[in-house]
Amino acid sequence: MPSPAEPRPGLHAAIIMDGNGRWATARGLPRFAGHRRGVEAIRATAEACPDLGIGTLTLYAFSSDNWQRPADEVGALMRLLRSYLRNETAHLARTGTRLSVIGRRDRLPGGIPEAIAAAEAATAAGTRLHLRIAVDYSARDAIIAAAARLADPETSREAFGRLVAGEMHGSPVEVDLLIRTGGEKRLSDFLLWEAAYAELHFTDRMWPDFGGADLAEAIAEFARRDRRYGGLNPPKVATAA
Repeated sequence: MPSPAEPRPGLHAAIIMDGNGRWATARGLPRFAGHRRGVEAIRATAEACPDLGIGTLTLYAFSSDNWQRPADEVGALMRLLRSYLRNETAHLARTGTRLSVIGRRDRLPGGIPEAIAAAEAATAAGTRLHLRIAVDYSARDAIIAAAARLADPETSREAFGRLVAGEMHGSPVEVDLLIRTGGEKRLSDFLLWEAAYAELHFTDRMWPDFGGADLAEAIAEFARRDRRYGGLNPPKVATAA
């Protein structure tokens, strides 16, 4: 596999893509129709990122708890993932987008781990955007697994963060802005370590309707926030009139 390109500088935005099923139900459609429309929203959102100063975008596609959903819905989601990898990889490579999939791979069915590896290899040179998709992902499981591997109790935060990320095939990228669509206001076991100082943005927009304009609105609100990371901003110096 080629060595990954250096990540593009910029913000790290993470999105909990919620509301697919409710979007479909409200329209009298099967839940799968909402998931399928949600895949289309991924491309629209990702394409808007570079012009908004976002260098890394992490999307929560399937949590480890989602295995508890009905078998037919889980199967449909896995088919959508396989289809996305097959149909989007060439487009991602052309647009300079590096794809990574974070989360467990040992429970994914039928050729999906191999398809992930192939897509990651094909897009490894992308520097315009690093698109990360979380599949079979659990932040709490990653933290527990990292703690179990911890040999030195004096390990730094940075070193432990690398362990946490590595448990889910990821890298320790601090989240600047975490967005959740669909009106709910919870983190649902997503990037808990990396989002320790993330700004949170909740929107009632269902994920299938989310796009570049919604992302721009979230970034504009983010720009108005005062981020202090537990400290105090330097006092402003008065100037003579």
